Amino acid sequence: MAASFQVDVVSPEATVWSGEAELVTARTTEGDIGIMADHEPTMAALATGSAEIHTGSDKITVAVHGGFLQIYRNQVTLLSDRAEIVEGDADAARQQAEALRDAEEAAQEDQSE
Repeated sequence: MAASFQVDVVSPEATVWSGEAELVTARTTEGDIGIMADHEPTMAALATGSAEIHTGSDKITVAVHGGFLQIYRNQVTLLSDRAEIVEGDADAARQQAEALRDAEEAAQEDQSE
């Protein structure tokens, strides 16, 4: 069993998800990153896309629209303008596609302003 660490997914409206995880994967503007317990402190810009949080028995997929990722003292924080959780049920693929499409549309709106 892998060691766990605290993960918080935060948007301006609320904390979208908070809990213990064994692995987090996310897409940054510099490329993909995988995070496990005792990871080196890091700060990175998030790219629009999805992040996965592995809690051992479950996998939570979060669609994010940019933002920042911070790793410090066994705590990972994903701070995004928009974040939506996609649960692993029969509609997960549809929900994830819709969430990513919404994030991409928001990115296009931000660029046109």
